[in-house]
Amino acid sequence: MKTAPFKFAAIGLLMSAGAAFAGPGAAGHSHGDEAAYGKAGDPKKPARIVRVVMSEKDGKMAFIPDRIEVRRGEQIRFQLRNNGELDHELVLATLEENLKHAIEMQKNPDMEHDDPNAKRLAPKKTGEIVWAFTKAGEFDFSCLIPGHREAGMTGKIIVK
Repeated sequence: MKTAPFKFAAIGLLMSAGAAFAGPGAAGHSHGDEAAYGKAGDPKKPARIVRVVMSEKDGKMAFIPDRIEVRRGEQIRFQLRNNGELDHELVLATLEENLKHAIEMQKNPDMEHDDPNAKRLAPKKTGEIVWAFTKAGEFDFSCLIPGHREAGMTGKIIVK
């Protein structure tokens, strides 16, 4: 009977570790599957380029631009640049998925994303996300590093 608390603690630890690495929810880890907000784009196909700058200044964090309009069916090549002094990321999802994922990030702030809808950048670095928007709606992009979304690092994508 003395091993029972240990077994429960080990099970709890394994379950919490799995949740911490789960990412932005089932649809967030699209890996080729289509999510509510679209699917991973094909880098070999034409795409409209949208440049997004990540920065922080005077206690505020921001994406520039923080509002992007897209046509349904359009493929976008997000060219990302972190002009800040801190790591930042862009995670594209539904607002609900990003808010849920932000809670997981609180538990594991160094979580690495290896997903077509997310990119984390060190200061002064660049990267890109190629995404095909297959459905109309309003979607979210946020930096989910703890405190960054709350400091203003969030944006909206409107697909018409």
